[in-house]
Amino acid sequence: MKVWRPGITGKLFLAILTTCIVLLISMHWAVRLSFEHGFIDYIKRGNEQRLQLLSDALAEQYATHDNNWRFLRGNDRFVFQILRSFEHDTPDDKRGPGPDGRHGPPDMPPHGWRTQFWVIDQHAKVMVGPRSPVPPDGTRRGILVNGVEVGAVIASPVERLTRNTDINFDRQQRRSSWMIVVLSALLAALATFPLARGLLAPVKRLVEGTHKLAAGDFSTRVTATGSDELGRLGQDFNQLASTLERNQQMRRDFMADISHELRTPLAVLRGELEAIQDGVRKFTPESVASLQAEVGTLTKLVDDLHQLSMSDEGALAYQKTSVDIISLLEMAAGAFRERFASRGLKISLKLPESATVFGDRDRLMQLFNNLLENSLRYTDSGGQLHISAEKSAHNLTLAFADSAPGVTDDQLTMLCERFYRTEGSRNRASGGSGLGLAICVNIVAAHGGTLSAGHSPFGGVSIKVELPLDRDLPGAV
Repeated sequence: MKVWRPGITGKLFLAILTTCIVLLISMHWAVRLSFEHGFIDYIKRGNEQRLQLLSDALAEQYATHDNNWRFLRGNDRFVFQILRSFEHDTPDDKRGPGPDGRHGPPDMPPHGWRTQFWVIDQHAKVMVGPRSPVPPDGTRRGILVNGVEVGAVIASPVERLTRNTDINFDRQQRRSSWMIVVLSALLAALATFPLARGLLAPVKRLVEGTHKLAAGDFSTRVTATGSDELGRLGQDFNQLASTLERNQQMRRDFMADISHELRTPLAVLRGELEAIQDGVRKFTPESVASLQAEVGTLTKLVDDLHQLSMSDEGALAYQKTSVDIISLLEMAAGAFRERFASRGLKISLKLPESATVFGDRDRLMQLFNNLLENSLRYTDSGGQLHISAEKSAHNLTLAFADSAPGVTDDQLTMLCERFYRTEGSRNRASGGSGLGLAICVNIVAAHGGTLSAGHSPFGGVSIKVELPLDRDLPGAV
């Protein structure tokens, strides 16, 4: 037998509905207890008023009949006539003075007695009343004549409802109260179910989207509505899906780029070796040099991939100290001057005297070497590379601006991506592996800085590196 297991909508619906029912039943019993206690108190007050009126009337009759109770003994009808006279709707000015001394009682008690009563004389003998014993804890009102108690009126204590009319009224109120509880529970159920579905609709969309995401469909998006926690969760889900989709595309592109980069030198090596093996080409020092060049290209590509993977994972060893980055940059530029001059290129520097950053000397030198190598490869002969630095209160900004050729705006946004080179043929002779700037971005990020590319005022590309100065780093020496 299959057991029904409610989903999250059913659970929320049952939780809200159960809470409403518990509150309704609690309110019902609270109202019932308040009504019963209030109704009994109301009856007690009415009986006390009747006892007072009856005792005053019997005192007048006692004085009228020569201070003797012979007229009342066994004469229940006389007492009932007095009680009935209390129910007549006579004007206030024709009523006798009430127990408070005013003309007519302001609030008449309810019609009819709710309890039994007895009238006793000054010797505690019953003159009027039922045959049952007089209760010792009953309500007692003395009959006073000239300040002397000549008898008393005693009523049985009110502990529960005894009259049929009162019991029927109480039952009617109880039925009405339970009907209200049932109708309120139905209304709560009708209101709770669409409320639960509405509240959990974003959660269901997230659940469905998560299932699709787990199945590998990274194009999945959910509708994020509202600015509450669920709305922000939907936005974060869409951001996560976009990141996963972008990473998947980058992984595919990365594998395709690696395959492409490795295919060309391997194809050249294979062709050279097959030519030598078939005797088409002789095994000469020139052929060995050609093979050595292709092996060097492969070695450079593998080294760059290794460096990129380590910088991505943060596995590069950074031994940071206070470094004068200006002297480091001058040293790197001096090492490249002869190579630049061999291609008819000029390096000019505009740097402050000193600027100290908290960083790794070797990694910063690798950064400068990659940027200088990049300009050397891409700048046309007869051009220049202008290196400048500006210090602000907290940062140092380095600019590597070279001359033509330049790049388009679309190419500029992709310049720091892996394996990207601006020449369409992807000729490695001038373009390298396309990983240098990607490694530079990771090195700069590891030093708490940023790297960006823009158009150079000399017609080429300008690479800007912004690094925090030493005094702004908590671990600085």
